[in-house]
Amino acid sequence: MLEICPLADLPPGDTRRVDISPPIAVFHTDEEVFAIDDTCSHQDASLADGWVEGCEVECPLHASKFDLRTGAVDCPPAKLPVRTHTVVIENGIIYVELSAAAPNLPPDIRSRLEAKKQELA
Repeated sequence: MLEICPLADLPPGDTRRVDISPPIAVFHTDEEVFAIDDTCSHQDASLADGWVEGCEVECPLHASKFDLRTGAVDCPPAKLPVRTHTVVIENGIIYVELSAAAPNLPPDIRSRLEAKKQELA
Protein backbone atom coordinates (compact mmCIF):
# COMPACT_ATOMS: atom_id res chain seq x y z
CA MET A 1 0.00 0.00 0.00
CA LEU A 2 1.05 3.52 -0.75
CA GLU A 3 1.07 5.96 2.18
CA ILE A 4 -0.50 9.26 1.11
CA CYS A 5 -0.76 11.56 4.13
CA PRO A 6 -2.49 12.00 7.47
CA LEU A 7 -6.25 12.38 7.05
CA ALA A 8 -6.01 15.70 8.93
CA ASP A 9 -3.77 17.04 6.11
CA LEU A 10 -6.51 16.42 3.52
CA PRO A 11 -9.65 18.13 4.81
CA PRO A 12 -13.03 17.63 3.16
CA GLY A 13 -13.13 19.35 -0.22
CA ASP A 14 -9.39 18.97 -0.83
CA THR A 15 -7.55 16.87 -3.39
CA ARG A 16 -3.99 15.59 -3.48
CA ARG A 17 -2.10 14.55 -6.62
CA VAL A 18 0.38 11.72 -6.09
CA ASP A 19 3.23 11.74 -8.60
CA ILE A 20 3.71 8.08 -9.40
CA SER A 21 3.53 6.47 -12.83
CA PRO A 22 0.75 6.97 -13.80
CA PRO A 23 -0.21 9.62 -11.23
CA ILE A 24 -3.25 9.22 -9.00
CA ALA A 25 -5.53 11.77 -7.36
CA VAL A 26 -6.92 11.38 -3.85
CA PHE A 27 -10.18 13.24 -3.19
CA HIS A 28 -11.71 13.90 0.22
CA THR A 29 -15.39 14.63 -0.36
CA ASP A 30 -17.69 15.64 2.46
CA GLU A 31 -18.28 11.97 3.23
CA GLU A 32 -15.41 9.76 1.99
CA VAL A 33 -11.91 9.56 0.58
CA PHE A 34 -11.50 8.26 -2.97
CA ALA A 35 -8.51 7.54 -5.20
CA ILE A 36 -8.57 7.41 -9.00
CA ASP A 37 -6.06 7.75 -11.81
CA ASP A 38 -5.27 11.45 -12.10
CA THR A 39 -5.17 11.59 -15.90
CA CYS A 40 -8.42 12.03 -17.83
CA SER A 41 -8.94 9.12 -20.22
CA HIS A 42 -9.87 11.54 -23.03
CA GLN A 43 -6.85 13.84 -23.09
CA ASP A 44 -3.85 14.68 -20.91
CA ALA A 45 -5.39 16.69 -18.08
CA SER A 46 -5.05 16.35 -14.32
CA LEU A 47 -8.31 15.42 -12.64
CA ALA A 48 -6.87 16.75 -9.37
CA ASP A 49 -7.24 20.19 -10.99
CA GLY A 50 -10.91 19.49 -11.75
CA TRP A 51 -14.10 20.43 -9.94
CA VAL A 52 -15.69 18.05 -7.47
CA GLU A 53 -19.40 17.95 -6.83
CA GLY A 54 -20.77 15.13 -4.71
CA CYS A 55 -19.02 11.97 -5.95
CA GLU A 56 -18.09 13.33 -9.38
CA VAL A 57 -15.01 15.11 -10.68
CA GLU A 58 -15.16 17.26 -13.80
CA CYS A 59 -12.07 17.36 -16.00
CA PRO A 60 -10.73 20.92 -16.29
CA LEU A 61 -9.95 20.52 -20.00
CA HIS A 62 -13.13 19.37 -21.78
CA ALA A 63 -15.63 18.88 -18.91
CA SER A 64 -15.78 15.08 -18.93
CA LYS A 65 -17.12 13.86 -15.60
CA PHE A 66 -16.04 10.74 -13.73
CA ASP A 67 -17.69 8.95 -10.81
CA LEU A 68 -15.19 8.88 -7.93
CA ARG A 69 -16.69 5.62 -6.63
CA THR A 70 -16.51 3.60 -9.86
CA GLY A 71 -14.36 5.60 -12.29
CA ALA A 72 -17.24 5.49 -14.81
CA VAL A 73 -17.66 8.31 -17.31
CA ASP A 74 -20.72 10.36 -16.40
CA CYS A 75 -20.33 12.98 -19.15
CA PRO A 76 -18.45 12.88 -22.48
CA PRO A 77 -16.23 13.57 -24.41
CA ALA A 78 -14.34 10.88 -22.45
CA LYS A 79 -15.55 7.39 -23.35
CA LEU A 80 -13.33 5.19 -21.16
CA PRO A 81 -13.44 5.07 -17.36
CA VAL A 82 -10.50 5.86 -15.11
CA ARG A 83 -9.18 3.26 -12.68
CA THR A 84 -10.23 3.44 -9.08
CA HIS A 85 -7.96 2.46 -6.22
CA THR A 86 -8.83 1.15 -2.77
CA VAL A 87 -8.46 3.68 0.04
CA VAL A 88 -7.70 2.50 3.56
CA ILE A 89 -7.51 4.81 6.57
CA GLU A 90 -5.56 3.34 9.47
CA ASN A 91 -4.53 5.23 12.59
CA GLY A 92 -5.46 8.51 10.92
CA ILE A 93 -3.26 7.88 7.85
CA ILE A 94 -4.59 7.60 4.29
CA TYR A 95 -3.23 4.63 2.33
CA VAL A 96 -4.01 3.65 -1.25
CA GLU A 97 -3.88 0.12 -2.60
CA LEU A 98 -3.20 0.54 -6.31
CA SER A 99 -5.36 -1.30 -8.82
CA ALA A 100 -3.72 -4.08 -10.81
CA ALA A 101 -5.89 -3.26 -13.84
CA ALA A 102 -4.35 -1.52 -16.83
CA PRO A 103 -4.95 2.25 -16.88
CA ASN A 104 -7.09 3.89 -19.56
CA LEU A 105 -4.61 6.55 -20.58
CA PRO A 106 -5.44 9.06 -23.31
CA PRO A 107 -4.05 8.32 -26.81
CA ASP A 108 -1.31 10.96 -26.67
CA ILE A 109 0.16 9.52 -23.47
CA ARG A 110 -0.20 5.90 -24.67
CA SER A 111 1.76 6.68 -27.85
CA ARG A 112 4.45 8.51 -25.87
CA LEU A 113 4.86 5.54 -23.52
CA GLU A 114 4.99 3.09 -26.44
CA ALA A 115 7.68 5.19 -28.16
CA LYS A 116 9.69 5.27 -24.95
CA LYS A 117 9.40 1.47 -24.57
CA GLN A 118 10.67 1.00 -28.14
CA GLU A 119 13.61 3.33 -27.50
CA LEU A 120 14.61 1.28 -24.48
CA ALA A 121 14.27 -2.06 -26.30
